[in-house]
Parts: sequence; structure tokens; C-alpha cells
Amino acid sequence: MIRHLKNRNVIFLLAIGLGLILPQPAVWTKLLMLPALAMIMTLATMNVPNNYFRNPREILMPSLWGIVMTYVILGGVILIGAALIISNSNMWIGFVLIAAVPPAVAVIPFTGILDGNVSYTLSGTIAAYLGALFITPLMLALLLGSGLGDPYDLLKILVLLIMLPLILSRFILVFKLQARIEPVRGLLTDWGFFIVVYTMIAVNRDLIFARPLLLVPVATVVFIATFVLGFVVGKTAALLGVARKNIVSLVLLGTLKNQGIAGGLAITLFTGETALPSAVYSVFMIVYIMWLDWRKKREL
Repeated sequence: MIRHLKNRNVIFLLAIGLGLILPQPAVWTKLLMLPALAMIMTLATMNVPNNYFRNPREILMPSLWGIVMTYVILGGVILIGAALIISNSNMWIGFVLIAAVPPAVAVIPFTGILDGNVSYTLSGTIAAYLGALFITPLMLALLLGSGLGDPYDLLKILVLLIMLPLILSRFILVFKLQARIEPVRGLLTDWGFFIVVYTMIAVNRDLIFARPLLLVPVATVVFIATFVLGFVVGKTAALLGVARKNIVSLVLLGTLKNQGIAGGLAITLFTGETALPSAVYSVFMIVYIMWLDWRKKREL
């Protein structure tokens, strides 16, 4: 039993299942979402070496492609798909939040698992996160306008979830604490995601059961932004002669968004209903990553 509670897929499935059948603790887990996300981001950015910015020429193109894939390609597909398919205003806000946030932290480890170019993904991810400090508020202000509320609240959350983790991870590296943290890093990350996914599912549990057809257009947009877009990006990059390892990086950067940050923004700044697209996207991300891993094993 304990062994299963260390398995990432079991933890994610448990979060979804408990969110649907036991939503009451979400009253408290909502308060833990942002701290859990800050912890996840701190653990993830431990991968960024302190000398990362010393070779700007090497990281320039991957950094630019990280921003393009995250905000232009994936963000554009999400917004266009949502504009064409989604009629519910809260669902639209949820998709705007997804389009405006940086890539999922999972893109870096899964690049390694899928035999991609980890350095390329790392550069693209860091650039997208640093860019998020400016791009995310700008996108939300342009697309949501007065519906955004107090911009200062948004800025505080972005500092908590992006800048603070980067600073804390530097302390971890400076004081050489990474060796002590590494044995439990994966488990802490997975259970941090448990809090995030569980909360997003639980706060929308009544809506899911009361209006299940509401999930159909949401799932359609998410399917297009993951499976369909991933296929198009992969095929297009291959036709253009991009190296296979870089294709893996581009596909992951172009399909996986940080649903934790999007869901945290939704629940903190808007109604719980606006977190439903992030909850559905989180489920699709799990399935999509499992599918990519299965396809890679078939090719071997």
C-alpha cells in the first residue's frame, strides 16, 4: 500500500477520485494551494545551475522558442479554440488564465524520460517563466480588462510562484542542500500536485455532476491543445529538419501548461468554476504524458 502511495500516477488518480467523492476538505486545501505550488516550483528550479546565464549565445534560441511555443503557439491555440467553442464566461476566463501562464514544470523531467534535449527544454522553460512576470499580467489585462480585479493581487501571486522559488532554489544550491532534498524531491512534488489537482476537482465537483455536458466543450479545447497540437508540432518540426531531441522539447513546451498556477490564480482571484478548465487540462496532461511515454516505448 505504501509503495503505491509513492507512485505518481496513483497519486494523481487518487487526487481526481477523492476530489469527486470527498470534496469537503477542499475548504482547507484551498489555503494550501499556493504554498504547495511555491514548494513545487522551488524543487523544480533546483535544476537550474547558478552559472546558467553565463553562456547567453547557447541559450538564446531555445529561450526564444520556449516563449514562442508557450505563449504564441499553445496560448494562441487555446484562445482561438476557447473563443470558437466556449460560451460560458467563467470557462472563458479559465482558458485565458491557462493561455497566460508558463509551461508545466513537468516538461523538464519528462524531456529526459522521453529522450529529448533537456538543456533545450530547460532554456525554453526558464525564459517562459521569467517572461511570465511581464507576459501574464499583460495578457490578462488585455483579455479580461476590468474583470481581472486588483492587478496587485496578481503580481503578488506571480512573485510568490515564480520569483520566490527561483531565489529559494539559489539558497539550496549555495548551501549545497540539494543532496539532502533529492531523495524526497519527487515525492514532495507529487504530493504537492495532489493538493493542487484535488482542490481544483473538489471545488468543481458539484458543477461536474450537475452539468456534465459542460465538460464536453472544455475537453474538446483541451484535446486540441494537447493531442492535436502535439501531433502538428511534431510533424511540422520533422518536415523542417529539426533534430529529434529538439522536437521532443518543442512538443512538450507547445502542449503542457502549468495548470497549478492557472488553477491557483482562478481560485484565488475568481470563482472556483474558473478553475474547471485547469482541472480538466490536468487530467488530460496526465493521460497525454502517459501516451507519449507509451508511444516512445513502442518505437524502441
